[in-house]
Amino acid sequence: MGKSTDVARAKARRVKGMIKESDGIALDDERLKAEGRREQAEARREEALARAARPSSDRPSSDRPSFDR
Repeated sequence: MGKSTDVARAKARRVKGMIKESDGIALDDERLKAEGRREQAEARREEALARAARPSSDRPSSDRPSFDR
């Protein structure tokens, strides 16, 4: 799969973790809150790895360093 797809998949997983955490807060369920936080952390790591693996030409211009003087 493409690297952009990997980044999008990680972001979706992070959102899923946020939903689990908020459900845990609403239901006062510590296990669900912890599961949501763990899922978010794993997704952040996956997203960082996918971004690092992307060639610089695939990155948006805001991710590239600027050498303008």
